[in-house]
Amino acid sequence: MIPRLDDYKKKWAVESDVSIKPGLGAMKEALQLLQNPEKNCSFVHVAGTNGKGSTIAFLEQLARKHGLIVGKFMSPCIVDVHDQLQINRNPISEQEMDGLFIQLKEAGLSGKLTDFELLTCAAFLYFSQQEVDLVLLETGMGGREDSTNVITPVVSVITSIALEHTKFLGPTIQSIAKHKAGIIKQDIPVVVGRLPIDAYTVIENEVYDKQADLISLGNQFEVSIENTYDLYTNDEKGLVINNLSRILPGSHQADNMAIAITAFFEIAEYFKLEIDVDKIRNAVLAASLPGRFEEVLPNVYFDGAHNPASAEKLVQTIKQQFPDERIRFVVGVLADKDVKSVLQQLEQVSDEFYFVDFENKRAMTSKEMLALSTASQATVLKDYTAFLKTASSKSGKTFVTGSLYLLTEMRERLLLK
Repeated sequence: MIPRLDDYKKKWAVESDVSIKPGLGAMKEALQLLQNPEKNCSFVHVAGTNGKGSTIAFLEQLARKHGLIVGKFMSPCIVDVHDQLQINRNPISEQEMDGLFIQLKEAGLSGKLTDFELLTCAAFLYFSQQEVDLVLLETGMGGREDSTNVITPVVSVITSIALEHTKFLGPTIQSIAKHKAGIIKQDIPVVVGRLPIDAYTVIENEVYDKQADLISLGNQFEVSIENTYDLYTNDEKGLVINNLSRILPGSHQADNMAIAITAFFEIAEYFKLEIDVDKIRNAVLAASLPGRFEEVLPNVYFDGAHNPASAEKLVQTIKQQFPDERIRFVVGVLADKDVKSVLQQLEQVSDEFYFVDFENKRAMTSKEMLALSTASQATVLKDYTAFLKTASSKSGKTFVTGSLYLLTEMRERLLLK
């Protein structure tokens, strides 16, 4: 479910399927009908279990500070479908979206695609027609059979690999890594984060097959606790950038920052940009992302920790930022996630949980979540809007977490823009 997408589908009589259908055949046929707008764009393709959005946020600032016009296609949305297509952080307008749907209709795409495929086609059209310099393209799920995987990027990025979407991507780290590795293209460099050894081996094999350069965190580049970035050349220190400050907290965000800086060097080489270290520092400091340790009201935070790996990162960051604070969680999660493991992570820092229902067909009910919880102060919360508006005056910190779809709904109801 993509908020407000149905408005445009109905208005312009364009049909698409809400289901998930991995594979590239329909996308390739649709793009041919649109005269292949994706061939007019330069891309960075970003896959990963966690960290995609944050890495893209850093990349966006790095590219813009160096003078590039940057398009961004991401999911899910912050408020509605317009957030998913942005140029220089400005969401697409209703008038522009109308224009795209007219073209999708006239090209005969109605009934041929899923919702996400249709929106991906719209994004390619939009960025091609607006003549952006660079498109930051986030995979929807996996990589190899994701609808975005019809492009040849300037650089590929794989931020992290953990168990997720096992119904579609397989039950093991290796099977999931195989899907992520699908975005690696012939002779195109790939930048990767800290990966489990089983996943790294899969990536290495794909890189060898595609004769690509593998640039990995912990091998070719590193970031220290003091936020100093090191790029190595032939196992020796090359470029060192110190005094890097971030709004986005947590050691995992330092990793995402380092991945973005490394990928940007490939972008700079492609566009023949002169790298300015001060602009890199300014870009890193300017990077922000809704739903990532985001303080939306005083003492109330949104964080879309929707799987065990991201919940673990959230817990680590809470321990770093608020070691002596009382913590409470408001939680809503999709039923196809490993909800029990997510709760086990969160219960390390709190015994106070409020489970909520939200409008998504895949959502686990609040009562089902309550049954999985071992917290001593756990309950079902009916009116979360009133609860959050009064939470600012309570002692400690309140974290709303679980599904990004939950955060989208709450943002709208709390009138947060």
